[in-house]
Amino acid sequence: MPINVAAVGTTTPETERTWTSKDALLYALGVGAGAVDPGFELEFTTENSVGHDQRVLPTFAVIVGQGGGGGGSRGLSPLAALGEFDPAMLVHGEQAIEIDGPIPTEGAVRTASRIAAIYDKGSGALVVIESSSVDADTGNPRFRSRTGLFIRGEGGFGGERGPSGTRNQPSDRDPDHVVTYTTRSDQALLYRLSGDRNPLHSDPAFAKRAGFDRPILHGLCTYGVTGRALLHALCGSDPARFRAMEARFSRPVFPGEALTVSMWIGGDEAVFRTETDPGHVVLDGGRFRFD
Repeated sequence: MPINVAAVGTTTPETERTWTSKDALLYALGVGAGAVDPGFELEFTTENSVGHDQRVLPTFAVIVGQGGGGGGSRGLSPLAALGEFDPAMLVHGEQAIEIDGPIPTEGAVRTASRIAAIYDKGSGALVVIESSSVDADTGNPRFRSRTGLFIRGEGGFGGERGPSGTRNQPSDRDPDHVVTYTTRSDQALLYRLSGDRNPLHSDPAFAKRAGFDRPILHGLCTYGVTGRALLHALCGSDPARFRAMEARFSRPVFPGEALTVSMWIGGDEAVFRTETDPGHVVLDGGRFRFD
């Protein structure tokens, strides 16, 4: 049965998500913090480093701002309105976040989500989910996200194709910054402990059914590793300067591969892309805004 394209506009009841210092630390390790130089990111990977108060990586917003959805888990997610589809065919297509100030080491947010669009890409359907999170105690805005989930095999229903073509193209000049981080061979097993238990990232048999030789890295893990590079290179490692980040997932990453992030600065914004090898772009159309 094809997905329910009439699900556009579906909203979920506002859901509350809490987190602790431990959750933030686990997420930081899950996106590779501390792997290059254990002393460099101590404020993100420990809560008791001398001279450093714990801070939270800004891309942690993709975890605590999901409102019960994401990662292929339906629950209270708007995905439940899509009907039945093979979860092995679901991959991340794009992700954008906007953040209103540093994320506290512990707290709670209330998140409302809705299916904003379903686009017919021919080989699959692109489902766009928009979420908005506010502080559970004060009601002040915390962060907003836009998530594009690509469900292979669910296209061809005659709907609008949606935005297409290149966007956020890098300049012809050399990048202003280039940062390379190597992921761990068990990176996906560590990242999944932050909530995304999709077996595509851990079960070889499930991955083969989805068309991959072995489990792939979570798209949002690649996103988080890229966010670390942007934070350190463009924000002086200060989360208060990290404002917004968007990118499109263009090909899978396998645990153990190195990720190279190239950045071209223009004012208070930068265009970026992430590659595993020269020419093998895994995140493109990237735009980053900072103070």
